[in-house]
Amino acid sequence: MHKIRSTFTVSDFVIEELESVSKELNEKKSHIVEKALSMYFDHLDTKLADKRLKDLESGKEKTIPASEVFKELGL
Repeated sequence: MHKIRSTFTVSDFVIEELESVSKELNEKKSHIVEKALSMYFDHLDTKLADKRLKDLESGKEKTIPASEVFKELGL
């Protein structure tokens, strides 16, 4: 996996916590942030799935039959 350097701003509390955990676990801060974001994205995936299901149940969103998708794709 290719790594990309990024810059962002977070509160001083988060930085202090990150530095403390990094020292105690002897892990790079970037590794801790990457793992934390990955876990949070998994959480968000669940929230998005729940939202999409509610949207389907309420009629706010509609499904497309597979046959229509296949036809549009020429399959």
